[in-house]
Amino acid sequence: MKIKQAIDRIPGGLMLVPLFLGALCHTLSPGAGKYFGSFTNGLITGTVPILAVWFFCMGAAIDIRATGTVLKKSGTLVVTKVAVAWVVAIIASNLLPGGSIQTGFFAGLSTLALIAAMDMTNGGLYASIMQQYGSKEEAGAFVLMSIESGPLVTMLIMGGAGIASFEPRLFVGAVLPFLVGFALGNLDHELRDLFGRATHTMIPFFAFALGNTIDLMVITKTGLLGITLGVSVIFITGIPLMLADKFIGGGNGTAGLAASSTAGAAVTNPLIIAEMLPEFKPVAQAGTALVATSVIVTSILVPMLTAWWAGHMKSKENDTQDAVA
Repeated sequence: MKIKQAIDRIPGGLMLVPLFLGALCHTLSPGAGKYFGSFTNGLITGTVPILAVWFFCMGAAIDIRATGTVLKKSGTLVVTKVAVAWVVAIIASNLLPGGSIQTGFFAGLSTLALIAAMDMTNGGLYASIMQQYGSKEEAGAFVLMSIESGPLVTMLIMGGAGIASFEPRLFVGAVLPFLVGFALGNLDHELRDLFGRATHTMIPFFAFALGNTIDLMVITKTGLLGITLGVSVIFITGIPLMLADKFIGGGNGTAGLAASSTAGAAVTNPLIIAEMLPEFKPVAQAGTALVATSVIVTSILVPMLTAWWAGHMKSKENDTQDAVA
């Protein structure tokens, strides 16, 4: 059977197919992990440790001579993504009465849901796409995207003194595996080769674990509003990201478009924020469903759009070269 070839025909398929298999598993049998226990439960629920190992290997695979490029690209994408979400938060806080909408088509939409959907990039999806359509340095730009993980950036964007405790040690914890891998890979090129080969292999494993946090039924619960939010995330964050990638990051916009997704980890942010600030509990459930739908929608559309854009830019470059020749 040509399973690998079939997966490769799907844009970002190495990430997307296991993600939806995991989501299907969670939807049909949400207690499967606890039922089987042991290694099976670890595989189903091990998003963070699997990502940690993958992050270490990603660091080991990057040559120190590419560090400037990686940091420039990564920093550009992260800063742009957070800045756009911040602007959206400011606008939404002024337009949404009480921070949420209670009736009509947009019922359930809140400032919290908008921020959570837009301020985090699906780093695994990004790396998977860029390994297929970009360079190793562009794929390695995931390095700073881990800083977006968790509720910290969401809390900062929501702003206000006393709302969030922004501890530097959490940033250190987010990048430490990458830095250790980066150091070892550059101290010994054989270690770089050893760990570097694992970066591609581990993508389907953390994708499957991540999928097991998503219930496919959220689409029916949120309806067109959730789908609209997912499309809006790509449009609202994608255009600034593509422009920043082109004019600041030195790319052709492909990396920017690949970063315009909603991270799977963002699904937990509304409930985490609500636990810290009880006033957000009335909108937390709807926010969670909307963000989860946005994860699914962007996971489908971003790889397709990126594949089309990469092909368009390659064709444009070939036409230019032919004209010069």
